Amino acid sequence: MPTLRLFLAGDVMTGRGIDQVLRRPSDPRLREAFVSSARGYVELAEQASGPIPRRVAPEYIWGEALDELARERPDVGVVNLETSVTTSDAFWPGKAVHYRMHPANVDCLSVAPVDCWVLANNHVLDFGREGLIETLRVLRGAGLGIAGAGENAERAAAPCDVEAPGKGRVRVYAFGFETSGIPFEWAAGDDVPGVNLLGVPTASAGARVGRAMRSERSPGDVVVASVHWGGNWGFAISDGERAFAHALIDSGGADIVHGHSSHHPKAIEIYRDKPILYGCGDLITDYEGIGGHEAYRPDISPMYFVDVDTDGGGLVALTIVPMRLERFALRRATPADVAWLVDMLNRDGRALGTHAAEASGGRIAVRTA
Repeated sequence: MPTLRLFLAGDVMTGRGIDQVLRRPSDPRLREAFVSSARGYVELAEQASGPIPRRVAPEYIWGEALDELARERPDVGVVNLETSVTTSDAFWPGKAVHYRMHPANVDCLSVAPVDCWVLANNHVLDFGREGLIETLRVLRGAGLGIAGAGENAERAAAPCDVEAPGKGRVRVYAFGFETSGIPFEWAAGDDVPGVNLLGVPTASAGARVGRAMRSERSPGDVVVASVHWGGNWGFAISDGERAFAHALIDSGGADIVHGHSSHHPKAIEIYRDKPILYGCGDLITDYEGIGGHEAYRPDISPMYFVDVDTDGGGLVALTIVPMRLERFALRRATPADVAWLVDMLNRDGRALGTHAAEASGGRIAVRTA
């Protein structure tokens, strides 16, 4: 049975404070209520964890995660990129927070084995349509695959196709929901750059989208539906999110549902032998040192490895490698971190029919209960 391994993760936000420690920082000025400079987020992280070097190499922020990725050897990687990559100063009006990374720092993305960067989120247009156009140009110019945003509605909805030699094709479709805070004005139009935006998650929306995805798939394809939905905080999974995810799978459109937006990991469901990651949490951000939500453990940065049978798309194994961000670099999570994540996955996964258990090397195995 041929098996394909995917690496999935939630938000990678390389703007603001992260951008300031990379080789070519952007203008640090912000328009936030309490922080006027992106350098302030570097200072917060240093107060929490210690000195952070400046002008770091592109590999720095990935830290020990690169060793884990080399060990796990995924065939395809899919991650949500929650920042614009632009020199634009066109701050989107009315938004409380704006993220951007300087285009010269794009190599901090290309050093990781990520084949598709998802852009259907609530920060990719933080610096306007001009900033989005530059983001698209920079990412494509660096040879990076993208999904979920484009120069028009057709390109925003188009899948990112990744060939896994000898194992077939992975098709990644990306959607954003207004429930994640994406302004409705950001929706791509016939001649309008923007994101592939949906309103609220429902079963009917999932069936409609799933049928369209199914009509475009070929035998042997593995289809990932990458979805930006819901708020930043809270373990609850809405009935609409479950209904949407189930309909994607019932329609034959999706083999994996890759959810993100929450700043912390959420429960996992395995529905009809297909994994639904309702919230992957953050992988790389500049939130280190920001207090107020410690109970959610946003400091834990999970990496998800999903093995699927390429003959039928069924789940073979689901493994989580927990990391944590320290001084803006990923490090292996502590045994206490791993134990907390196992407890949370079991607490909230029980109603979804899943069970998590610690495995060798600080990993976590998730299966049906």
